[in-house]
Amino acid sequence: MLKIIQRTTLGAFLLLLMPLGVWISNWQWQPGESGNLLRVLFWMTETVTSPWGILTSIILSTWVLWCLRFRLKPAILLILIMNGAILAGQYTKSSIKEHVQEPRPYVIWLEKSHGINGDEFYQLHRQQRGEMVSTLLANDTQLPQWLKNHWAFETGYAFPSGHTMFAASWALLAIGLLWPRRHFATVAVLFVWATAVMGSRLVLGMHWPRDLVMATLISWLLVTVATLLAQRFCGPLTIPPEEHREIAQRDDGL
Repeated sequence: MLKIIQRTTLGAFLLLLMPLGVWISNWQWQPGESGNLLRVLFWMTETVTSPWGILTSIILSTWVLWCLRFRLKPAILLILIMNGAILAGQYTKSSIKEHVQEPRPYVIWLEKSHGINGDEFYQLHRQQRGEMVSTLLANDTQLPQWLKNHWAFETGYAFPSGHTMFAASWALLAIGLLWPRRHFATVAVLFVWATAVMGSRLVLGMHWPRDLVMATLISWLLVTVATLLAQRFCGPLTIPPEEHREIAQRDDGL
């Protein structure tokens, strides 16, 4: 139990470094920046945005199962535990958003640059908000069309970040479940991906650093519980004897 908590806590600390650094630096988002890096970060965001997030979960669930090599019954239970943690995070996010009702950075910018009333904007239905964003930005030549479309699609509240919660949860599941089996490359890739998703939410004008911080902390709590449940009901997360030779061969090839 203690080792699981230590692993997920370390993972949460690593994920928090970027948003905390941005928060402390007092960095302020401004629109108008474009380029290949921004487009790549948008693609990172799209791996989590509906409906692509479903495909991402399927791919990651399959990969984790392959890495752990559980038998059928514990494998099915593990799928339920992992994706239950992801869904719990999304429901928690939605509940908090409706209570806190924090506007997104781009909405604050629309208030200043286009004279909209933020309170009235959020009183509209989602479709009406999207139509308003599209109409206001129709003649804006500074912003790329794909970003305008993304803003029109994502018109909900900001705090906390659902995209961050999704990506951080998978990264923390990786360190919680796969680190004992020494799948270090998978853990590293997922942490880089999760950090890129988190960064994309800042540079696209969708979230404030505090949104990312809270989402990561909630993910840490949910994943820690999920990993403890996985170890209790699905089988040991430590390396079984038959995998020692395979891991040694994998390490020799690095």
